[in-house]
Amino acid sequence: MKQITYLICVVILVLGCSDTTDDGPINGNGIGQDSPIGVQLIFPQEDSLCNEGENPTPTESTVFFEWEPNDNAESYTLTVENLDTGLVTQHETSDFIFPVTISRAEAFRWFVEYNYQGEAKVSASWNFYNAGPGVQTYAPFPAEIISPSMAQTISATSSVTLDWNGSDVDNDIIGYDVYFGTNNPPSLNASDMSVDQLTVSVASGNTYYWNIVTKDAEGNSSESGVFEFRIL
Repeated sequence: MKQITYLICVVILVLGCSDTTDDGPINGNGIGQDSPIGVQLIFPQEDSLCNEGENPTPTESTVFFEWEPNDNAESYTLTVENLDTGLVTQHETSDFIFPVTISRAEAFRWFVEYNYQGEAKVSASWNFYNAGPGVQTYAPFPAEIISPSMAQTISATSSVTLDWNGSDVDNDIIGYDVYFGTNNPPSLNASDMSVDQLTVSVASGNTYYWNIVTKDAEGNSSESGVFEFRIL
């Protein structure tokens, strides 16, 4: 009887000393879901045609970029990249709606970041076209390179799969041309591909360069820019 009483007391003691603090749900990475993350973008929407610019001129309009505010952010950095010219501008703001005057009939990429305890919290990156007067069709967005990433070093292997993602506000992409090789700029390796992956042969000790040209049904095209990777 004394043994049973002792066991009951031990169980009560263990349960009573358990940490019952609610740190919030845990996700698959073992991180509380309430941990600070990048903001959610709202407008201009991803892969969209923006027709809501204010004070338009034949060449420019003012677009109001918007994202969901985050309680952990004292200020935000809005980055806007012109995908046609490569021009990148950054804007500091404590608000979550910010006007930027940008060129019309050109493609842009944007994202927002803020600093939390010395660490940058970065949103997703969204592409959009700023609508232009009289434009009936728009070129595809430059292909997003997924892998290999820029300047990646890959362990010795005989083949690598090039992986990218294409998008177009007109939804009329008809194919991709893949440029690949050890020279920069690379030469054409495959044309009019209907898929967004290509496995290529590689050899140890070489640096490879690759570029994706996205084409649509109206004869428009865009280039991803040249990326490189190295094989050990």
